[in-house]
Amino acid sequence: MKFFLLLVLLSSLLFSAKIQEPAAQFKSSGGVVDIVYRDNKLYSATNAGCVDIFDLGTQTLVKQIKVDKITDFIGDKIDSKVYSVDVIEDKTLILSQAAKGFTRVHIHSNDTTELLIPDSQKLSISKARFLDENTILLALLSNEIISYDISKKKQNYRVQISQSKFSNFVLNEKKDEVVIADESGDLKIHKTKDGSFIKALRGQNLDNVFQVDYKNSVIATAGQDRRVVIYEMKYGSAYYKTASFLIYSVGLSPSGKIVAYSSDENNNITLFNTSTQSNIGVFGGNNMTLTNILFLNENEFLASSDDNIINLYKIK
Repeated sequence: MKFFLLLVLLSSLLFSAKIQEPAAQFKSSGGVVDIVYRDNKLYSATNAGCVDIFDLGTQTLVKQIKVDKITDFIGDKIDSKVYSVDVIEDKTLILSQAAKGFTRVHIHSNDTTELLIPDSQKLSISKARFLDENTILLALLSNEIISYDISKKKQNYRVQISQSKFSNFVLNEKKDEVVIADESGDLKIHKTKDGSFIKALRGQNLDNVFQVDYKNSVIATAGQDRRVVIYEMKYGSAYYKTASFLIYSVGLSPSGKIVAYSSDENNNITLFNTSTQSNIGVFGGNNMTLTNILFLNENEFLASSDDNIINLYKIK
């Protein structure tokens, strides 16, 4: 019995030793909902009504964009949760919570924050991204996508993707295609130019897909069914790996050769090679449910969670 307990203890210590800790940490203003990386700057959208901007070189907070508080259902002033953030040139796109369950969109430029889409339009937007300097793509909870002209302040098109509840979308590098994930487990690919349907990817995820990523013709999903699915679009092939817990977040390296996903109830992140399917390592140090995994390059990635800490990891 003593030998058995010793063996279990040694195995546990060996496993723990393999979990790699963060190389650096960034402290945001609140729980982190979304992150993007542009020009050596990290943009963090938080539930404290802020977009925190960090310089990755100096690892310091260099700017903070705040959106106005909102009035809740009982009349109290509360922070407006920032659902998503994106950046193009000198413009920062901010999607945030508004009154009565609706959302609003601001654009911050030249130290000025202007309201683009007010809550009076009664849109329940889940995610927003730039297509170009004058066009943004919006996804609604109702699983519709909208292409929106910034200068004209009007919709170019509005397309219903399916009757399933929207989960997440990702653009390809050219931003001419969008991959949309929803609670059905299927992925739908549409053209961003006119919203037209290209194809569907089915049969791999059996339930809600929480997140999706798309890099260099490789698509990866994070599934409620505990499956991380890899679609190799060049070869028309797909496979999945199963985790011990719900997979809330997933991210691909720029080449698409490495995938990282939340792999257990301890919020650890497992990396593997998408071609060989061989594991690369396990990374820990996240205290709450993961919200984003974002690669900076082939050797570094960021992880955010419902906590206010963003972790930076080095693979090598």
